[in-house]
Amino acid sequence: MKTDIEIAQSAELKPIAQIAEGLDLTAEDYEQYGWYKAKFSDRYLNKMEASDKDNGKLVLVTAINPTPAGEGKTTTTVGLGDALRKKGKNAIIAIREPSLGPCFGVKGGAAGGGMAQAVPMEELNLHFTGDFHAVTSANNLLSAIIDNHIHQGNVLRIDTRNIVWKRCLDMNDRALRNCVVGMGGKTDGFVREDHFIITVASEIMAILCLAENMQDLKKRLSRIVAAYDLDGKPVTAADLKAVGSMAALLKDALRPNMIQTLEHTPVLVHGGPFANIAHGCNSVRATKTALKLGDIVVTEAGFGSDLGGEKFLDIKCRLSGLKPDAIVIVATIRALKYNGGVKKVDLGTPDLAALERGIVNLEKHIDNMQRYGVPVVVTLNAFLTDTQEEREFVRTFCEKKGARFALSEVWEKGSEGGQDLADAVIEALSEESHFTPLYNDEMPLYDKMETIAKQVYGADGISLTPAATKQLARLNELGFGNLPVCMAKTQYSLSDDASLLGRPEGFTVTVREVYVSAGAGFVVALTGNVMTMPGLSKDPAAYHIDVDDDGVITGLF
Repeated sequence: MKTDIEIAQSAELKPIAQIAEGLDLTAEDYEQYGWYKAKFSDRYLNKMEASDKDNGKLVLVTAINPTPAGEGKTTTTVGLGDALRKKGKNAIIAIREPSLGPCFGVKGGAAGGGMAQAVPMEELNLHFTGDFHAVTSANNLLSAIIDNHIHQGNVLRIDTRNIVWKRCLDMNDRALRNCVVGMGGKTDGFVREDHFIITVASEIMAILCLAENMQDLKKRLSRIVAAYDLDGKPVTAADLKAVGSMAALLKDALRPNMIQTLEHTPVLVHGGPFANIAHGCNSVRATKTALKLGDIVVTEAGFGSDLGGEKFLDIKCRLSGLKPDAIVIVATIRALKYNGGVKKVDLGTPDLAALERGIVNLEKHIDNMQRYGVPVVVTLNAFLTDTQEEREFVRTFCEKKGARFALSEVWEKGSEGGQDLADAVIEALSEESHFTPLYNDEMPLYDKMETIAKQVYGADGISLTPAATKQLARLNELGFGNLPVCMAKTQYSLSDDASLLGRPEGFTVTVREVYVSAGAGFVVALTGNVMTMPGLSKDPAAYHIDVDDDGVITGLF
């Protein structure tokens, strides 16, 4: 059987100009990046922003908590778009760009799999159109300006013990989590402790994904709190005169990208914040553009509904005015059995009892999404080891919970394997969505965190460390209390403890740090031991990736 990359490399892609022509785009509406990639032009994006054309329907794809068994959320997203297209619907897919961290680590990229992939897959998963490099450069330019300002006299009286802006790199590198800069001689700057985060966890990435246009981008960049002065007052990127140069680096990155699926469905790919340590959604600009181009837009949010799903609904939709019309939750028999206590090596063995134990995880995710008043569809990503009895058990369970159910075989069969799912989504879209966020802006920050922990995670409550308690009080004093909350939490459990599978009960979520991403427009709460700079595993994917003399990449997936 061919690997994902072999399937992608053997596919016959259409020139991106043909994909654009199918969307009634002219040559002035986009800029080609080679034969198979393009960026929308500023002219076209401005025209779409001002357009009074009705938006299409918005479908969010989310999932249960990820497991080593794999769930196939992006595969389902891509396959659903293809399946809707096969039914004659004008469907557009809008997803995130992959980070190099997972590509060379363990998780892999984010192009889908099997016969449901976004292509060109290798280019998408590696440098693509350079957006992440632009984000990294803009982020680190601000860091350079901070240190230079201190070296040149520190007119703003920056407290070097209270610089909150961190450098970034789009790679898993644990050695950079904590470091010292400015070492050497007098001309090398002032010595201070510094830190790196992965690019997809940076505030610049969040800003890029939430900005409506260049004007909005600059406003958001100007609000970035980079440090605090000796009186404890915020020092912003605007104070440091960094906004214009940062915006210049992000000029092209602000424009969404377009590629295609194996079946030539248009795919808008833009932005890539992680959902466990950031807000986990593709850009607002790409989603809104897709809604003008298509009658149905299929998008996804990272990890499970407790992370990307909640953040899509409570952050992205709140800040952009977007409203989902249907939600798809992806699950697998294997992952549900894993939540029921079965070891990874035994997941292919029929075990209805384990499935019954583990399905409580899916139950909680259904409850989570139904809480927002949006029609819900559950889809099982099919595996050959599934039994009919197991599939019927899940179907019956979902229907009793008031959710539609469909089996998805898009990995094996492409759009043909997603026809039942497409039918279920079309039915769900015929219902009226009554989308309502989980909390209102006026709710205090503590109550927002507690509401998410109790209602989405199923916790008894939250506990703040002494440091987090002080930080929260300071943010309230500074006037950030009306912002939404971005909870940074392990993706592997509904709790903040990765080892607690299924549907944990009787736990408290510990918040160890609270800080503001003022430019993005939310407050971040770090829980448990979640890291903003991941590390590589003992046997990372980087060991197995190569390129031959003809430039063909192998081992990527």
